[in-house]
Amino acid sequence: FKGGDTCEYLLSSGRFLGEKVWQPHSCMMHKYKNSEAKTCLIDKHIVFIGDSRIRQLFYSFIKLINPQVREEGSKHGNIPFEDKSASIKVDFLWYPEVNGSMRQRIKSWTEGSVAKPHIIVAGAATWSIKIHNGSNEALTQYKINITSIAPLLEKLAKSSDVYWVLQDPVYEDMLSESRKMITNEKIDAYNEAAVRILNSSSRNSKAKVKVFSVSKLIAQETIMKSADGLHLPESSRDTNAMILMNVYCNKIMKPIDGSCCQPQPPLTLIQKLAFCFFTLSIFGYLIINLIHRNNFRKNKSCTDLESGEEKKPAISTPNVSTLEMLLHSFCKLGLIMTYFYLCDRANLFMKENKFYTHSSFFIPIIYILVLGVFYTENTKETKVLNREQTDEWKGWMQLVILIYHISGASTFLPVYMHIRVLVAAYLFQTGYGHFSYFWIKGDFAVYRVCQVLFRLNFLVVVLCVVMDRPYQFYYFVPLVTVWFMIIYATLAIWPQIVQKKANGNCLWHLGLLLKLICLLTCIYFLSYSQGAFEKIFSFWPLSKCFELNGNVYEWWFRWKLDRYVVFHGMLFAFLYLALQKRQMISEGKGDPLFSSRVSNVLLFISIVSFLTYSVWASSCKNKTECNELHPSVSVVQILAFILIRNIPGYARSVYSSFFAWFGKISLELFICQYHIWLAADTKGILVLIPGYPMFNVLVSTFIFVCVAHEISQITNDLAQIVVPKDNSTLLKRLLCVAGFFSGLLLFSAMQEQSRH
Repeated sequence: FKGGDTCEYLLSSGRFLGEKVWQPHSCMMHKYKNSEAKTCLIDKHIVFIGDSRIRQLFYSFIKLINPQVREEGSKHGNIPFEDKSASIKVDFLWYPEVNGSMRQRIKSWTEGSVAKPHIIVAGAATWSIKIHNGSNEALTQYKINITSIAPLLEKLAKSSDVYWVLQDPVYEDMLSESRKMITNEKIDAYNEAAVRILNSSSRNSKAKVKVFSVSKLIAQETIMKSADGLHLPESSRDTNAMILMNVYCNKIMKPIDGSCCQPQPPLTLIQKLAFCFFTLSIFGYLIINLIHRNNFRKNKSCTDLESGEEKKPAISTPNVSTLEMLLHSFCKLGLIMTYFYLCDRANLFMKENKFYTHSSFFIPIIYILVLGVFYTENTKETKVLNREQTDEWKGWMQLVILIYHISGASTFLPVYMHIRVLVAAYLFQTGYGHFSYFWIKGDFAVYRVCQVLFRLNFLVVVLCVVMDRPYQFYYFVPLVTVWFMIIYATLAIWPQIVQKKANGNCLWHLGLLLKLICLLTCIYFLSYSQGAFEKIFSFWPLSKCFELNGNVYEWWFRWKLDRYVVFHGMLFAFLYLALQKRQMISEGKGDPLFSSRVSNVLLFISIVSFLTYSVWASSCKNKTECNELHPSVSVVQILAFILIRNIPGYARSVYSSFFAWFGKISLELFICQYHIWLAADTKGILVLIPGYPMFNVLVSTFIFVCVAHEISQITNDLAQIVVPKDNSTLLKRLLCVAGFFSGLLLFSAMQEQSRH
């Protein structure tokens, strides 16, 4: 890491990802929409002054504000543009040469009586080369003229943003006869003169003229596609305009995926308190550890001077106290959270935009599938969806989702639709797993609820504090948390119907089905009544958990997208356990689930259904329409996969330990990827080792997986301490947790007030 301002990198260096996607060095570029551009530039006056190339840049820039603009202005004259809705004025001033006329215009802005433009974009040289036939005298005069203009531009730079656009190379073979004297050698000489002279007298970094040299790099790759060898193709000048917008607007709009030119966000009060807490935990652990080591040394074996025999201490090893375990866990967590902060909040490591290619998604998928098959072992039990199998299922799905995120495959609709099924499958397992537990065990104790809620939410709550993000930002955890509470409420409210009670009287099965029908009715009503849904989750303090960007629409959208699949999981669990109880399925080792004939028919139907869904998902043309159908049809592929995986006895009796290992830490992997594998809150890619993409992915992945595994262990350790089995102790802990969240809400309100 060289340090310095990412704005300099944005203006001077980068490379193409593919043919059209420009990647600045070390930072991410945001793609501004018209509404965002208007918000950023409201009440601003922007001036482009120069030749025909600057005119091209002017048109590309104003099209970011209003895409309907046509290039109909005078080619050799001034062109005004105004957006009255946002009070934005953008002017192009025709000054094709750096001469006295251009100097006089720039000088007029430095005088007190004239309003200064907020942004000035200037540049010219090719006309001077053309008119004077590339003579050395013209270059000498250019140097004199730009020397006289430079102090004026530097004076303007104290209050305005001033950019000098260096001359792009030309494609000499395509130039007309009248432009043959414009050579790349001459252009380089003019650019060198401009760079050397500009800012030569300025010592104040804030008053510097920003040299826009990145256009040269873009032109080197694309000038061959030029219509006349001189002017850039439209895609290249659009890229230049977007860079210009990022340079000015990122510090104002602060887009998540626009890290270029964004200053490091200041620490909030809650973050400072978290830092103090983790620091005290580290020091506390070190002090206790030193005391224990010291005591252990005192108790070491020593020799009795009188008898010459060795005396053994009463205690040979110190017992690890609850306090020490607690401090040890917070000590490790503090170091891990420091890494999180450095990766995705401090401007320490580089971040890059994602770029999707089919090979970047499918090759890693094939690779991990081969690895998964290689690590095959026998299961301990051969029941449908046994523990090893569900861990394996979570594992391979999580790995596919991770590859989907880092490759930017969401832009490819067929892949997106299949990934939506994987997310739905996670929720299906939530419905299946929790229903099965409550139905079989009949355990509705507060301890069980607190254990599940703690394990689901601990990491996310810590990240909300450390990374200054709302709870809803990590949308999947709120989703599974709410669905767990819905499952619990459905089965726990009177009458409590469990398997033991239902075995005594079949009418209880009917009662449970009525409960499930009521749940389905509520889901259906809320999915088509956005107003009712938003009213429920807009009550304080629920609103603090489920609001994102000031409203709960995002939460409603996420909930609605997979609204039926948890119910499907519960219903599947009920039917499967009923069949199992009546011994209508065979779950012996190597035995097919049903009779050979029934198994073959079901297997054939499952394969056809699985492939039919894939064909439908691959033929999707519109994401909105497919998302509308997804909640109702995703269960088809999920059930098809379960039957394909479980009907053959040999398939049910083996599992991949490789995938199962990842499945055990799947939740931590899903959450940790936001900040220490991806970057800018999943919008980009973290770059620990610049210049070596494959090696960077290997190193960052290794650290990411180790951290996720460590956090999983920390969560398990803390769950035993924070959520004890003793009811009276648990009640005290719950009061402490309530106090913690009350304090968090108070400090959050103070932060909001200070921001406003």
